[in-house]
Amino acid sequence: MLDAIRWDTDLIRRYDLAGPRYTSYPTAVQFNSQVGTFDLFHALRDSRKAQRPLSLYVHVPFCANICYYCACNKVITKDRGRALPYLQRLEQEIQLIACHLDPAQKVEQLHFGGGTPTFLSHDELRQLMAHLRKHFNLLDDDSGDYGIEIDPREADWSTMGLLRELGFNRVSIGLQDLDPAVQRAVNRLQSLEETRAVIDAARTLQFRSINIDLIYGLPKQTPENFARTVEEVISLQPDRLSVFNYAHLPERFMPQRRINSQDLPSPAQKLEMLQRTIEQLTAAGYRYIGMDHFALPDDELAIAQEEQTLQRNFQGYTTHGHCDLVGLGVSAISQIGDLYCQNSSDLNEYQNTLASAQLATSRGLVCNADDRLRREVIQQLICNFSLDFAEIEQQFNIDFQGYFGALWPQLQEMAKDGLITLDRERIEVLPAGRLLVRSVCMVFDAYLEQQNRQRFSRVI
Repeated sequence: MLDAIRWDTDLIRRYDLAGPRYTSYPTAVQFNSQVGTFDLFHALRDSRKAQRPLSLYVHVPFCANICYYCACNKVITKDRGRALPYLQRLEQEIQLIACHLDPAQKVEQLHFGGGTPTFLSHDELRQLMAHLRKHFNLLDDDSGDYGIEIDPREADWSTMGLLRELGFNRVSIGLQDLDPAVQRAVNRLQSLEETRAVIDAARTLQFRSINIDLIYGLPKQTPENFARTVEEVISLQPDRLSVFNYAHLPERFMPQRRINSQDLPSPAQKLEMLQRTIEQLTAAGYRYIGMDHFALPDDELAIAQEEQTLQRNFQGYTTHGHCDLVGLGVSAISQIGDLYCQNSSDLNEYQNTLASAQLATSRGLVCNADDRLRREVIQQLICNFSLDFAEIEQQFNIDFQGYFGALWPQLQEMAKDGLITLDRERIEVLPAGRLLVRSVCMVFDAYLEQQNRQRFSRVI
């Protein structure tokens, strides 16, 4: 079993830099408009020839209410009718993509994200899932990992029953904070009872996994009131938790301009919140997976990390990194072989392009040999907290220390500071370095010096 993480305030202050979350390498910042539909078709044909399994991501951008902290691609509207033209274009996209794949390619993973997927009516959800089943090989034996993001204010027992009937077996529940003052400050009023009702329904209906999202660093939060939220969440016994650091970037995300910056906790208070949260969750038996994620020891993510088969992609930590990821919907990102590509983030442009029977691919990137090498290095570090040089050398036919010799002084400095151990054979991320694993990964990022770090959140 991996050792527990160790809190070291001095190291955190020194290495708490702004940087990518590495759901991909290269990151989406490197995407460019030279990649388009032709590249996507070529990658889909390669996927078909290789008969690789699939992971589908479906983006539903609509929300009935705005949450001031949110940085997602979304459309705020009370008009439920706005979903209909979007679904028509989404179904067109599904059909256009599927015709380039083999019907035998199994969909091992499916995820509906948003926005708020349950903004859709029951009939719309049924129709969308029927269309997916018509064009893709969705599994009918409940063996796939089919998840959906839930806003408890938009779901009840009948909704949960419908989702289970449609084949979903995992739910991710947005909670963020239970304190009423914090909820008012971010315009998201949501009671513990609403959340508990959805979780009770999920357990009764035998959903396999329940994840809860929390955010620390929101306005009106204090270490004391956030600790109370964490205690309440622990009592709900989710299988997984995501505890995100709120990044206040009002110059980039307009809804955040409604947050009074004077109400935000200080950096020292945020550190105390995170430290307390880690102590509470580990005392309750949760394992730190990495990058804000915690899971119970018998959860698939914890087991995969123990077996060093854990992977990471645009859906976060996953046991399905071997699948080709096909993103469907406005702003959705695909990762197929060495191709990354993203649909237009503008709803009208997305719908108008598909109305002309064209895919809405707007940008992307094709990995070169150096990208593939560094992607694997970062993947190993961020998932396993270790890196075996011999494995990389054999896989990519390089001499590791020769290839990355220019980085050795930085790695030696990290070893001296106690983040990692470094020898001629491997890197191990030590318990004090695991919260800062992004900083270790950043050493291997060839693009980082070219990028504006203000685009990224801080590590802690």
